[in-house]
Amino acid sequence: MNRNFSFIILTFNEEIHLPRLLNSIIALGAQIYILDSGSTDNTVQIANDYKAEVKTNAFNNHPQQWDFALKNFEITTPWIIGLDADQIVSEALFQQLKDFRNENYEGINGIYFNRKNYFQGKWIRFGGYYPFYLLKMFRTGIGYSDLNENMDHRFIASGKTIVWKKGYLLEDNLKEHDLSFWLKKHERYSDLIAIEEAERMQNIRNQTSKPSLFGNPDEKRAWLKNIWWRLPLGFRPYLYFCYRILFKLGFLDGISGIRFHYLQGFWFRAKVDKKIKAIKNPVFKNIKPEI
Repeated sequence: MNRNFSFIILTFNEEIHLPRLLNSIIALGAQIYILDSGSTDNTVQIANDYKAEVKTNAFNNHPQQWDFALKNFEITTPWIIGLDADQIVSEALFQQLKDFRNENYEGINGIYFNRKNYFQGKWIRFGGYYPFYLLKMFRTGIGYSDLNENMDHRFIASGKTIVWKKGYLLEDNLKEHDLSFWLKKHERYSDLIAIEEAERMQNIRNQTSKPSLFGNPDEKRAWLKNIWWRLPLGFRPYLYFCYRILFKLGFLDGISGIRFHYLQGFWFRAKVDKKIKAIKNPVFKNIKPEI
């Protein structure tokens, strides 16, 4: 049994993804904890087949689900790795984890992994999507879920963090090969983000990460978000799409990639802005988007 780290995975109807992920990490010999939110397919049976410890919790949003997982699983290893069910650990990242020893990371509280994102089978290499570093490994009892976020889940670890530039998490959601699934999911996400941004405008929410252009990956994103929130609603999706397609070379991702940048960088952001305007308009002050 690996005594250095444990895995936590969130699931909901992930029978198409879970075996793929578990097969990429099972040889590490680490304890696997799975928090399910009421799957109706074979997800829980698959988790049991791989000897994972499973708990169930009703889903509200990703940050709260991760918070529940971190507080309700009895983790005994010094490190935790939090993964999404549609991710796969690459061979190079597997090797780094295989070689990992807690005693070699004295004074380090968190480790960022690179993510290689796919959309409908196409690697999204440009548009600011690669490399893309996420805090996925952190010390038990120090790392926590950022509840100031309403939709995007983010782990926070105080103290020193480092970035592993070798290897990556391959993220390929096979359900999103059906475009209608992607659109419905992001329709829900736009509700959550619109409410979140409206609450930030009222100072109900604040950023947990300290904005810094020269900080860790999350601090850099916090700095950019501060700029984003100051841009005019309705205009910023156009600016962001052009930034991704031209400045960040998104056009090099080909037809499938450009479709992704349009949907995720423009269509989705425009929908969020429209819902924020509806929340701010006094005529609709008692109406909120459905979550």
